[in-house]
Amino acid sequence: MSTDAEPTIRYLSLDWMRELTREVAASDQLRDLAEEHTIGVTQVITDGPEDTVIYHLQVGDGTATFGAGPADPEHVRMEQDWATAVAVATGTQNAQEAFITGKIKLYGDQQSLMGAQPVFGALDAVFASVRERTRYD
Repeated sequence: MSTDAEPTIRYLSLDWMRELTREVAASDQLRDLAEEHTIGVTQVITDGPEDTVIYHLQVGDGTATFGAGPADPEHVRMEQDWATAVAVATGTQNAQEAFITGKIKLYGDQQSLMGAQPVFGALDAVFASVRERTRYD
């Protein structure tokens, strides 16, 4: 029997969000960064298998949370279509290039976003662990 399991969580599904919610809550690094940074980010993904999906990352006061629905308070909102989200998540498209070319639309406090770069670096490690179990169909 092979120890390499096939990815079982569909990208942007409720199971995927639950896994990320659990991983974000367990991240000591994100919790530590939440002592120094405050940001609420809403992601809106359109035209996917489940129509429009909205999820958030909320960081501040020593707590980092991830889940379905918009951030409250929301400092930044990013909107993109399913194809762009999958391309960025799988590394076939650079996120910065997607912003520059308008494939990812950014609304809100861009300074907050820039100031929270360490948070997004730590979040990338969380996404990487879930990415191994994610399928993009």
